[in-house]
Amino acid sequence: MEKRYARESRCYKTSRVFPPDVNNHNTLFGGKLMAYIDDIASIAATKHCRRSVVTASTDSVDFLHPIRPTDAVSLESFVTWTGKTSIEVFVKVIKEDLLSGERKIAATSFLTFVSLNDNRTPIPVPSVVPETEEEMKLYETASRRAEARRVRRKESREFADFLIVNPPWE
Repeated sequence: MEKRYARESRCYKTSRVFPPDVNNHNTLFGGKLMAYIDDIASIAATKHCRRSVVTASTDSVDFLHPIRPTDAVSLESFVTWTGKTSIEVFVKVIKEDLLSGERKIAATSFLTFVSLNDNRTPIPVPSVVPETEEEMKLYETASRRAEARRVRRKESREFADFLIVNPPWE
């Protein structure tokens, strides 16, 4: 199986925060940011394997600092690790106060995607080669995150079997 460098999947997105994008705290809606995160992560995953991908899980979204209307929000994503058919993508969210120029990490996120063939079944993906210090750190810590995903997925399936699917009015 071929290999691809993490930099080959790297992509960026920058947006302004406008009044319709904020909640009652005058900060960016978490759901809006999560949509940005899933969007850019799916692009990185697709660039890595050059196949269709589907979001398998949003492993984490950690909101670290609020994003306000005076900020621009920039997202950077790249592939950090691959399994046989799965692709882990890291998304870094940076807020920049457009008036002062101050920049902070506003959020971080890990998502997992699965590559699909034309029949919509999982297909093997190229492995990823980290180069920078940041990429190597994320690659080295990926096995712990992959194991946590396996455990969480098993628990989710067991829990789903317990849940009631009938509408409450029945």
